[in-house]
Amino acid sequence: MSAGFLSVLSQAQRYVTERVQGGEPVIDATTGNGVDTLFLAKLSGPRGAVFAFDVQAAALERTRARLANAASAGERLARVELLLAGHEEMNTLVPSEYHGRIAAIMFNLGYLPGADRRLTTKTDTTLIALVSALMLLRGGGLLTIVVYPGHEGGDAEASAVEQWASTIPPMIAQCVVYRFPQKNASPYLIAIVKK
Repeated sequence: MSAGFLSVLSQAQRYVTERVQGGEPVIDATTGNGVDTLFLAKLSGPRGAVFAFDVQAAALERTRARLANAASAGERLARVELLLAGHEEMNTLVPSEYHGRIAAIMFNLGYLPGADRRLTTKTDTTLIALVSALMLLRGGGLLTIVVYPGHEGGDAEASAVEQWASTIPPMIAQCVVYRFPQKNASPYLIAIVKK
């Protein structure tokens, strides 16, 4: 028996696993070190496609190495397109034939672990990206957003994202928040299922 609840990152992956079928296209909106990109590439499988966004070349290189290691170990991965671009550009950089067909989009906001902590996701571009993400999803598709209120500017971004999610009409999507209330500065998850 488990000693506690899943971490917010594990819960995000669990929600995605429940929604994505092999071969479906998915997006990692904030590639970072490539953990979610690799997870999505395994889940979508050899017939699938992953579009992975980051503004830092170092993040894409770390992700490329992570994917190469997994492939050399025999993992069967989706085709992954690594895009050196902000997530606010996903609507224009994801090919139009995938619009309305994306099964899941994962956001992990904040800064790249092991890099300059002053370079973070920004509220204005994140909100643009979230609006695009909701439009790109298929019916029943899932959007996960892990927010980090504990770093400078992270609390404002987390509040803005939660406020945005709360204004989505219920006939468009259903939203939940998964958080540990004893730790106010800890990351938490906002998950949105498109109807």
